[in-house]
Amino acid sequence: MADPSSTPKSRLPKFSSQAFFENIKVLAIALVIALLVRTFVAEPRYIPSGSMQPTMLINDRFIAEKVSYRFRSPQFGEIVIFSAPEALQKMANYGSDQVLIKRIIGLPGDRISVRGGQVSVNGKVLTESYIAEPPSYDCPGTMPKDTDFCRMGVTGESFEVPSGNYFVMGDNRNNSADSHVWGFLPRQNVIGRAWLRFFPLDRFGGLS
Repeated sequence: MADPSSTPKSRLPKFSSQAFFENIKVLAIALVIALLVRTFVAEPRYIPSGSMQPTMLINDRFIAEKVSYRFRSPQFGEIVIFSAPEALQKMANYGSDQVLIKRIIGLPGDRISVRGGQVSVNGKVLTESYIAEPPSYDCPGTMPKDTDFCRMGVTGESFEVPSGNYFVMGDNRNNSADSHVWGFLPRQNVIGRAWLRFFPLDRFGGLS
């Protein structure tokens, strides 16, 4: 008979409460870091509508970075993401957490005019190769319409962007609920700028 003391013992892994809690700690730290990065540095986003065509198409995936605007103000031509301003919330029943994406056309103090399919900033007509088609509306407009900023919110040949605000427009000018509809975008609503498209891969690259 074999000596019981010589029989190999089962080599089952021993449960270690210390190892378990170490793993939990590492996971918690990773989640906190991911949350901090998403909140303060960058986050992935996608395009749900055609308002930015042809620059950005429906279901495009991109990275919105949030660091730049901590050190400088948004600039003309940059594509920004922002939370729905109060005027849009009231107009279209949007929530304050609804995020939109448009291009900055007017900076604080700029004078804007949309006439005959052309957008002018400070008296200079913009050359806009990135738009889907010229705007079919004027701003300021002449025909009253209760829900249209360009017809009810401003008068005269042009209008000035107030301090602390921006005038933003979608590249798909005639299919975009942008500043020409709901008015100025407050600086505090700006979340970050569209930086890099990562999907689809055949259109991978920086955004401007």
